[in-house]
Amino acid sequence: MREKIREKLFELQDEKYRDFQAKLIPGYDAETMIGVRTPELKKLAKELSKDAKIESFLSDLPHKFFDENQLHAFIISEYKDFEKCLEKVNQFLPYVDNWATCDQLSPKVFRKYPAELLDQIKKWMASDETYTKRFGIGMLMQYFLDEKFKPEYPEMVAKERSEEYYVNMMIAWYFATALAKQYDAVLPFIEEHRLDKWTNNKAIQKAVESYRITDEQKAYLKTLKIK
Repeated sequence: MREKIREKLFELQDEKYRDFQAKLIPGYDAETMIGVRTPELKKLAKELSKDAKIESFLSDLPHKFFDENQLHAFIISEYKDFEKCLEKVNQFLPYVDNWATCDQLSPKVFRKYPAELLDQIKKWMASDETYTKRFGIGMLMQYFLDEKFKPEYPEMVAKERSEEYYVNMMIAWYFATALAKQYDAVLPFIEEHRLDKWTNNKAIQKAVESYRITDEQKAYLKTLKIK
């Protein structure tokens, strides 16, 4: 199954895209990337998710190519059984080694099981693994900033302290998005400087770039940067 999938990926290869992408993903170079565009990967993932033999590919870890990791993330995201999907996510997360694959892993079925998902998010956020922690914060941002929002959730994120750039960037992204969706509830975290300097300022920068934040709010947020 691995060779069949790899052959298909090379058929979809775009070398110029591969070279461009290699500059964006730390730890990867052109030799470990095939260069398949995201729409093609998603289309292939939909097809493969219906293949009874796909389990052999999902269990064949670690993968050699970045594109195989991306495809893996898209296949898992197609699963409709929550328990099975969660099992596959937890099996895969230790092998996720870049921000792109981490952020592309977004199972649709998670939305239907908020209580169970929240329990898992807490476990992921407690991990020492960079991309497992980033994934947990990302899931909290994706599924718990709208009607399921509670003030305790940004509290969870604000307590995180990390030396890892890609964790701190996700924390900043979380608070920028939270300001757009739950401004009044989340603003005190910025006003009281509950985040470290870099993350606080990055969250403000990303919030100011958002069209969902009013001009008045942007002007005020700029005054809250830590110098």
